[in-house]
Amino acid sequence: MLSRQFVRENPEVVREALENKGVDDVDLDHVLEVDDEWRELKARGDDLRHERNEVSQRIGELKREGEEEAAQEAIDRSSELKEELDVVEDRADELEGELEAALLELPMIPDESVPVGATEDENVERRRELFEDLRDVPDDVVPHYDLGEDLDILDFERGAKVSGGGFYFLKGDGARLEHALVQFFLDVHREQGYVDVYPPVPVNSRSMTGTGQFPKFVDDAYRLGGANTEAYDDSDLWLCPTAEVSVTNMYRDEILLDDDLPLKHQAFSPNFRREAGEHGTETRGIVRVHQFNKVEMVQFVDPEESYERFEELLDDAEEVLRRLGLPYRILEMCTGDLGFTQAKKYDIEVWAPANDDEEDCPEEGGRWLEVSSVSNFEDFQARRAGIQYRPERHGSAEYLHTLNGSGLALPRVMVAILEYYQNDDGTVTVPEALRPYMGGQEVIEGHDPVGESALGSGERE
Repeated sequence: MLSRQFVRENPEVVREALENKGVDDVDLDHVLEVDDEWRELKARGDDLRHERNEVSQRIGELKREGEEEAAQEAIDRSSELKEELDVVEDRADELEGELEAALLELPMIPDESVPVGATEDENVERRRELFEDLRDVPDDVVPHYDLGEDLDILDFERGAKVSGGGFYFLKGDGARLEHALVQFFLDVHREQGYVDVYPPVPVNSRSMTGTGQFPKFVDDAYRLGGANTEAYDDSDLWLCPTAEVSVTNMYRDEILLDDDLPLKHQAFSPNFRREAGEHGTETRGIVRVHQFNKVEMVQFVDPEESYERFEELLDDAEEVLRRLGLPYRILEMCTGDLGFTQAKKYDIEVWAPANDDEEDCPEEGGRWLEVSSVSNFEDFQARRAGIQYRPERHGSAEYLHTLNGSGLALPRVMVAILEYYQNDDGTVTVPEALRPYMGGQEVIEGHDPVGESALGSGERE
C-alpha cells in the first residue's frame, strides 16, 4: 500500500507506475481529488472544534458575569457549530473510506532497476545454469502426463471424478517423490537459517488484503462456505493461494524489534487457485492445476538491507535446483509482468525437455516452467498489514520490508524430474539428492494399474 503522503506528493511517479504496470482501471485524478476534499474537511473540522472550544469557554465566563443573553447566544452558536461539525465529520469519514479503498487499488512502485516493458516477452533473461553438462535424454521425451499415466503414478481421470478438472491423484512412487521433494526442500532451507512454520490453510479477508491478494484478485480465490461475492469481510474464510499470505500475516499489526531482523520463515502448505488452465497453454498435466503443494520462504528485513537480502533469497531458492541437478534460468520481470504488489521480482524457470515448442530453449528443445517467483515488496505489504519494527528499542516504529520466494512449487519440479531424468526404457532415474528421502530408491519403474478399467476388453469378459 502506498502512503497517502507519497501519492499526494508524487502523483507523476504513481501515474508512471500505473502506466508501466499496465494498470488502467484506476482514476488517479479522482483519488487526488478525494484526498484534497478530505484534507479540506479535516482542516475545517479542526477549525470548528477550535471555535466551539472557545465558545464553550466563553459561555462559562458570560454566565459568571451575569450576561445571560450573551451566554444564550453563545450556547446557540455552540449548537450550530456542533451541527456543522457533525456534517463535516460524517462527510470526512465517508471520504476516508473511499480513499482507503482507492489506495488499496494502487500498485507498488517498481524499483528503478526494473526494466520497462509491457508484456512477458520483454522480461530479461539474466543467466542460465547447469546447461554445460546436460544429461542425455531420450530422443523423443514422453511428456510427463503420458509418462505419469504409463507408470501409474499420476491419475487425472480419477482426480477429475473426485474433484473436477484441474485436480489429480499422485500414486505410489509419484506420491513418494512428492513427499521426498517436500522434506528435501525443507531441509535445504533449514540449513539456510529458515525457521519452520506450519500455517493454517484457511485465511480471512483481512489477511488476503494485507498481502495484496484482495481486493484486486478476489475472483481467483476459493471461498469457504459459498461462492465468491463482491462483498467480503474479516469473518470470511478463503483457501490459501500461497503460504505467503498466512506467514506474512502472522505478524500483522505487530511491532518487531531490530534484533529480530532478519526474521526468516519457511512453510509447506497446499495452495488453491481458481485461474488454473485459463491461460490457453499447459492445460494437460500438472503444470496448471487448482491445488498444488509448495514450500514458501518469507523474510521480514531491515529496509536498509532489503535488496541485499533479496539477492540472497534468490540464491536460497536456486540451491534446491542446483542440488537436484535440474537446468534452469533466471528471468528479471519487466514492469508490465512484475505484478501488483512487487517492487522487483525474479522468476526461476526450470527446463523440461518434452514438447519442443519454444525457440529460446536449449538446442535439445523443451520448454521453461516457472518454479519460483522471488519478490521484494519493500514496505507495500507491511503498510497494508501494519507490520513495523523499532530500529531503536525506545525509538519510533517504522515499516519494515517483506520478501518472499517459492522454494519451490512442487508440481513443476516434478514435471522437470519426470522429463529430464527420463530413460529410454520409460523409467525415471531418481536424482541423487532425493534418494535418501526415498529409502535409497534409484529408479521409478512404475506400478501395475488396478481395477477392471486396467484390463483389456477380452480379460474383462
